[in-house]
Amino acid sequence: MFLKNEDVKIGTIPDANGSDNPLKKMEFLTEKEMKDSSRLFGKVIVPPGSALAYHTHECEGEAYHILQGKGLYNDNGTKYEVHPGDTTFTCDGAGHAIENIGDEDLVFMALILLDK
Repeated sequence: MFLKNEDVKIGTIPDANGSDNPLKKMEFLTEKEMKDSSRLFGKVIVPPGSALAYHTHECEGEAYHILQGKGLYNDNGTKYEVHPGDTTFTCDGAGHAIENIGDEDLVFMALILLDK
């Protein structure tokens, strides 16, 4: 399989802060390719002043790998400033959120792994 950049589907996620800037999500693999191992392998773009709301994971974990920008990551209530090259992981039963606190888009890879 080879997927060209222009063939990647771009969807949106409603902004958790109520601004007019939706978050963008690009999914690189479908359920067919991921089979029963993962639910998401993609890239998320969070505009300045926007956030991905706090949410919990059940029967799965999620990793973020920061590519660009500056964010405030909420790891089950503990907050960390994140920068390019940083990686976070939220395990089954835990929650997380991320807010763009910089002047440019916050861009990160997201991988949701299913627990078996």
